[in-house]
Amino acid sequence: METTKKDSREPKMAKTPFSSKLIERANLMRENDLYPFFRAIEETEASTVTVKGKKQIMIGSNNYLGLTHHPYVKEAAIKAIEKYGTGCTGSRFLNGNLNIHEELDVKIAKYLGHEAAIVFSTGMQANLGSLSALCGPKDLMLFDSENHASIIDSSRLALGTTFKYKHNDMSSLEELLESNVTRFNRVIIVADGVFSMTGDVMKLPEVVALAKKYGAYVYVDDAHGMGVMGPEGRGTMHHFDLAKDVDFNMGTFSKSFASIGGVISGSHESIDYVRHTARSFMFSASMPPAAVATVSACIDLVTSDESFLKNLWENVAFMRNGFKDLGFYTYGSQTPIIPIFIGDDMKALKMTKFLESQGVFATPVLPPAVPKGEALIRTSYMASHDKTDLATVLEVFAEAKKIFEIPASIH
Repeated sequence: METTKKDSREPKMAKTPFSSKLIERANLMRENDLYPFFRAIEETEASTVTVKGKKQIMIGSNNYLGLTHHPYVKEAAIKAIEKYGTGCTGSRFLNGNLNIHEELDVKIAKYLGHEAAIVFSTGMQANLGSLSALCGPKDLMLFDSENHASIIDSSRLALGTTFKYKHNDMSSLEELLESNVTRFNRVIIVADGVFSMTGDVMKLPEVVALAKKYGAYVYVDDAHGMGVMGPEGRGTMHHFDLAKDVDFNMGTFSKSFASIGGVISGSHESIDYVRHTARSFMFSASMPPAAVATVSACIDLVTSDESFLKNLWENVAFMRNGFKDLGFYTYGSQTPIIPIFIGDDMKALKMTKFLESQGVFATPVLPPAVPKGEALIRTSYMASHDKTDLATVLEVFAEAKKIFEIPASIH
């Protein structure tokens, strides 16, 4: 039988992007000068930044305590580089474990009120490594539907089962606990302490009560709560005086603590288990020395000087009341994250561009990060914000509300 040889000159199928619709959407934003991502910041100073040569008031940062430029923090980072160099060139598990890493483990465990802690290179790695290690094949994770993306990705890595409960809905959580607790070896309730988009606070007392009732573990992702909530910024579990009832507390250093990295805290036994099983810990280079020293210095400041948290919460109250007086819907946030409901995606993009033109740096949040029809502008505030600057921000938002006809409620 004669076979037909394929002509090598025949054109090959053209390669296309993995998500052409996504690229088309991004290009459409660029063509209309509405692309709000990857803005290159040329300079930063306290609560202002420079973009394209123009100074802007930053209200899109997670630098809640305003410590990224504090002299004590910068000096600590510089000294660490002078002593240890710029990096560790290996994982803590093998050759990248400095004495200052171990000192920070102990210091932050004491700060959080847990027996032990271990620091990771990033907050995302802390969740990915810890949750995938803790949730084995016969285990179950129950997590809030508005949890951070790192928790969602952790559930994909974990060998166990994952179910979602409705956001901050204790009836939904109890229903899942009641119907599943006997089917699994271990059940872990996982939720953000402070939810990053809406600024909601986890209903920790109710979660703890349900965990005790059904014999479940509690894991709090306190990325946006550590350094902000509770006495001396010790986090959401201290805000509710429930540190002893939280089995695992995760935090990040890229928000209040002016650096990069993450931490997981809990009992000696459980943290030692994570130390020897979390792949993102064992197979990632450790936090650079400057980052470790920065975090340690930030803890020194927030535990010795109450003015940082005092200034922060005064600024938050000022802005919360200001937005309320202007008629914006802010989801009832009680944290430094104050989301402004816009609704329409295009309107959120146009308003962000308008704010930028008026010297205000804010960030839009679009679906799928929020439900369809609930586009918002996420604003957040720092201890270092000046009241004069914040008053200017409110004036700009007042003008924007009229121009874009922003609704006063979500319905």
